[in-house]
Amino acid sequence: MFAHKNRKDSEVTLVTGHCGAGDLKQALFGLLMAVYYLDTSILLDYYERRGINGRHAFGLIRKIIAFGHIILFSDLHTQELRQLGYSMDEIYSLLRPFKPALRTVHIQKSQLSEASFIASRHRIPRRDALHAILARDNSAVLVATDRHFEQIRHICESRRPEEI
Repeated sequence: MFAHKNRKDSEVTLVTGHCGAGDLKQALFGLLMAVYYLDTSILLDYYERRGINGRHAFGLIRKIIAFGHIILFSDLHTQELRQLGYSMDEIYSLLRPFKPALRTVHIQKSQLSEASFIASRHRIPRRDALHAILARDNSAVLVATDRHFEQIRHICESRRPEEI
């Protein structure tokens, strides 16, 4: 028996047949695995242990790793952290604890153009629009605390760390 997810209407169907426990585990893992794109401020809350936000970020990252979910890290994160004065060694240090869950995504030219359009239309920072687009294009839940993201919830699903 194994689980099969119908992507069109998100139904899960159990199919009987001869398969091993590994097949079932792999099928269920594919259904339960989630992908998260953390706004740079969430990474900083975690790394700098910034009060209640730092505790929420720590709890979220601990859950993501414990459940085998994925955290996306983009070129934009690196740019923002570098502009804040972090060295590459400090960035690697920040990422080290959740390296098993980490996947890298890259910015495409079309995403930059779309981010500029959305930023001007909604009067939000272009980088916030780009974070949302990167999350959407990689089928990830955007995790952020900035109010800017509430204005563009139509682009991607977004949640606060304490909501996950």
